Amino acid sequence: MNICVSQTGDNPSLWLESVAETDPDRPFMQTPGEKPYSYGDTADISGRFATYLTQCGVGAGDRVAAQIDKSPEGFMLYLACLRMGAIYVPLNTAYSRIEIEYFIKDSEPGILICRPEYLDAVTLIAKKFNVPEIHSFGTDGEGTFIENALKCRPDGFTPSNGDPAEVAALLYTSGTTGRSKGAMITRRALAHCAKTLAASWHFTADDVLLHVLPVFHGHGLFIAANTALVAGAQMIFTKRFDIDEVIRCLPQATVFMGVPTMYMRLLKHPEFSEAACHNLRLAISGSAPIMRETLDAFREKSGCSILERYGLTETLIVTANPYEGNAVQGSVGLPVSDVELRLADIETGKELREANVIGKIEVRGPGLFKGYWKNPEKTAEEMCPDGYFMTGDLGKFDENGYLYIVGRDKDMVITGGYNVYPKEVEAEIDAQKDVLESAVIGLPHPDFGEAVSALVVLADGGKLNEAELLEILTDRLAKYKCPKKIIFVDSLQRNAMGKVQKNLLKQQYETLYQQVT
Repeated sequence: MNICVSQTGDNPSLWLESVAETDPDRPFMQTPGEKPYSYGDTADISGRFATYLTQCGVGAGDRVAAQIDKSPEGFMLYLACLRMGAIYVPLNTAYSRIEIEYFIKDSEPGILICRPEYLDAVTLIAKKFNVPEIHSFGTDGEGTFIENALKCRPDGFTPSNGDPAEVAALLYTSGTTGRSKGAMITRRALAHCAKTLAASWHFTADDVLLHVLPVFHGHGLFIAANTALVAGAQMIFTKRFDIDEVIRCLPQATVFMGVPTMYMRLLKHPEFSEAACHNLRLAISGSAPIMRETLDAFREKSGCSILERYGLTETLIVTANPYEGNAVQGSVGLPVSDVELRLADIETGKELREANVIGKIEVRGPGLFKGYWKNPEKTAEEMCPDGYFMTGDLGKFDENGYLYIVGRDKDMVITGGYNVYPKEVEAEIDAQKDVLESAVIGLPHPDFGEAVSALVVLADGGKLNEAELLEILTDRLAKYKCPKKIIFVDSLQRNAMGKVQKNLLKQQYETLYQQVT
């Protein structure tokens, strides 16, 4: 059975139902070694989840905050929200207590769902901010939410009317200053992203996606899983990126999506070979720049080329290298269908039309977010008057219209596919009494793409060392935000206006991780 993407409609909540009604036994998701779920199973269970959310007082437009481990049932929770019109708020399981407090206070969820082992701690946070419902949700069918939901009818909820302008998800994204902002992702944006990629990359119901990405951000949730769903394809749904498990599953897969770090670890595995990739027709890389050496080595060892693409939480997919035709190595490809892309002069803001001239990347199209949650000022700040979103990235077009990402006009660090903004890390470092000031930068790293790195100036008499400071930060920040290395310096380089010159610091220490690895 091959499902034509164009026939599945623009309402994401109908993608599941369309297959469940016509071919309910069709395989959809399976975690290796565990029970498989068909499309019919997924419709049934997600319907029960939606019913129980309704019984908990959650309605269309209410936020469902979930800090849970990756599992097929966890993905069904997202589908339940999509089907009933609730707003799904996925939270990284690495977030610290202090970070979770911020997200709960900001999103004001109608229900908070967490891992069973953290229920007591999360309940204290939820009560602090008057969250009406708190439930646990495990990966093996345990937890108060799953246990109660499975007793419900699968049709005891009011389906969403499918309004394209409705907010379907609230994803917290990093910035260069201040706190994380909740990007409001609409149903229209989800539909455009999934349908465009499924068509561009020739997804069919015969495909098997090896899904190894986390599902608390757009890459794993919208670009990977939604694209498989809209095509009626199957997913091998690993709970985490376990390199040995990935190698075992790879021969069954036709599609693999990952971040550069994952590809580098695949290449280092002794059993990674062309034989292991004999069914693989498509490999996609995103979320961070990938080195040319990685692209060459992967093609040589697997017989399959990696296609690069470009997108942000606020825009979802922007460009992609074509499946057929000219895929340009080192480029993130061409603008996808219905997306308008332009470059603006860094100094004047005027549109640039010449090839190979670097400018600020600005995007407009159906994949654009609705704005930042409860933050119209920041939304207005990031938008041009004519509706283009200012991405904060720098790029250039070649003579054939292919886009190349050359850097960022913001100080964002992308490490292992995760976004980290320095201001947040600096604030935690500077809060220590032995610290006078700090500067956090991203430095080239052979495994993570960029490594969060901190330059620290101690206050007079300060005796804090690297191990002590890292121990403090581990309790206050997600692990991926913690510096890989802390360098103590006498002072930070500044310009005439007193601003720390991070570009010079990056140049000075750019080979740091080449020296230590």
